[in-house]
Amino acid sequence: MKKLLPWIITMFLAITLIVVAVFLVLGNNKDTANAAGEKEEVKQEKHLTAKEIVAVSSDITGIKTNLSDPSFIVQIDFSVQLSDAKVKAEFDEIKEITIKPIILMTLADTTPEALSTAKGKTQLNTKLKNLINKAMPEGEVVSVNITNFILATL
Repeated sequence: MKKLLPWIITMFLAITLIVVAVFLVLGNNKDTANAAGEKEEVKQEKHLTAKEIVAVSSDITGIKTNLSDPSFIVQIDFSVQLSDAKVKAEFDEIKEITIKPIILMTLADTTPEALSTAKGKTQLNTKLKNLINKAMPEGEVVSVNITNFILATL
């Protein structure tokens, strides 16, 4: 009996470890499935109809300014999509006194070379989105898009 006791304990521990491993693996799969389901719900919520997009979007037009190289000017318009209609109303109230200066200062630090590529324009959109979100009292900017762009030399 004394010779069998270590073998019995070893077998008991091995079976216990296998059972624990199975529960951990199955438990993680359920969590992963739940997380995947939540991500799908979030993606479905973000799909807006054309009317909904128009209801939460605001245009900023007529921006003409110099870039970091004073021999270049840019004429640019933006469309800003916000998180909901209430946020859009607040955005429209502050866009002339808060948002436009942010855009002008950002463009003043931008080189003409950066704006001559699609990647540079995308980086500008992302930078403006982040800066505007910091200035927003409530809600958030979902996206910033360039709707009109003219780069010219003086």
